Amino acid sequence: MARPIVAIVGRPNVGKSTLFNRMIGQRKAIVDAQAGLTRDRLYGVAEWRGREFTVVDTAGLDLDGAKDSSRAAIEAQTKIAIDQADVIVFLVDVRQGLTPIDRDIARMLRTSSPHAGKSARREAAARIERRNLIVAANKADTPNERHLAHELLELGFDEPSLISAQHGLGVGELLDRALDALPPPEGAPAPGEKADRLAIMGRPNVGKSSLLNALLGDERALVSPTPGTTRDPIDTELIFDGVPVVLVDTAGIRRKSSSRDRLERYSLLRGIHAMERSDVVLLVIDASAGVLAQDQHVAGYALEAGKGLVIVVNKIDLVEPAMRKPAHWRKALAPDFKFAAYAPVAPVSAKTREGIGALMPVALEVVGQRRIKMPPNELNRVLREAFLQHPPPTFKGRRLKLTYATQASDETPTVVMFVNDTGLLHFSYRRYLEKKIRERFGLIGNPLKLVLRSEEGRRPRARASK
Repeated sequence: MARPIVAIVGRPNVGKSTLFNRMIGQRKAIVDAQAGLTRDRLYGVAEWRGREFTVVDTAGLDLDGAKDSSRAAIEAQTKIAIDQADVIVFLVDVRQGLTPIDRDIARMLRTSSPHAGKSARREAAARIERRNLIVAANKADTPNERHLAHELLELGFDEPSLISAQHGLGVGELLDRALDALPPPEGAPAPGEKADRLAIMGRPNVGKSSLLNALLGDERALVSPTPGTTRDPIDTELIFDGVPVVLVDTAGIRRKSSSRDRLERYSLLRGIHAMERSDVVLLVIDASAGVLAQDQHVAGYALEAGKGLVIVVNKIDLVEPAMRKPAHWRKALAPDFKFAAYAPVAPVSAKTREGIGALMPVALEVVGQRRIKMPPNELNRVLREAFLQHPPPTFKGRRLKLTYATQASDETPTVVMFVNDTGLLHFSYRRYLEKKIRERFGLIGNPLKLVLRSEEGRRPRARASK
């Protein structure tokens, strides 16, 4: 899991996100003509010449945080990424040549953060001496647009790499340089164990990024009282009790009427896509505000996608002590989440860290429940007993009859039932059967699909299909 890190830094609108997308081979960062769209550190995995490494897309630096406290917090995130990086790609615009901001960033890279101690400055200087900083001159789309490249030598670094991130020109050579500058691999690579993916979702300003930071014990994601601070999903890897986990902090899901802005739509789509790639959704709601329609919408998204669900009640430090217990919130939330009664509830305070220690075990238990195997003999016994205890209702003189049931090989817990007539299952009897299956096999936090097949179409291979 310990991949080396390559951080892309530079002033706003020089093409950092475009280069990031090019290096990881997918459109993960938002790219737009408007400067300053990347607000958090955005992580992705790149592979070049058979070696994987983490690429970090950072917010643009202008080193004038005094004019905007939010801007200062954003730039602090970039400086953290610089401190963590094994290789720094300092991106500039070859068409514009050097600007005063470029020179200020170069000076900062030589001395690390202005708040860093002597040891941190020595470490930053050592990185430069090891030639682990690469200057990349972007937007060199044609030979005519490279005429200002000579100015870049004034920075005092090695010969710059001329690239066009948009068209991919020179990016391969840049990746060669970055790979050569990375520290050598240490020992054998980690086993290719699939990490459990947890998507942190909810409406804006309920504390999703604060929750991520509390789980990590690190100011990894930007936290601000301004709603909508997170726009890109942020993947963060960690090991919890020996289990590889990826936490994904996503943009807030707004009401449809508030999602008309183009950038908000981009962020919404990325949040939904991040959820689809995850195993479990951590739905964060605000304890002081109660349940709103957007909270139910997010839970509905998770249900439709077949994902596990944990309802995280954040900001319990703002409510009375009697309202901080899980039992209180299970009862209080039941009317609003009748369609997701299977979801565990975890009250926490990201600010005071109350309840944080119990959240990850609950989430990983939900992941584990997704992978429960229901033996065919036991599954059929449970269903036949359910049919005997409470026979299905008749419809036009006919009654539903079960021939055989089996678990489908699907990511979401799915039971395929071969019956005499697929149109005879009433929705209330479906809920009854789901309850009986859950009583025997658990499936905590996960939706359960019941798929009906006509017994005439039963084939041996059909048992593994939905």
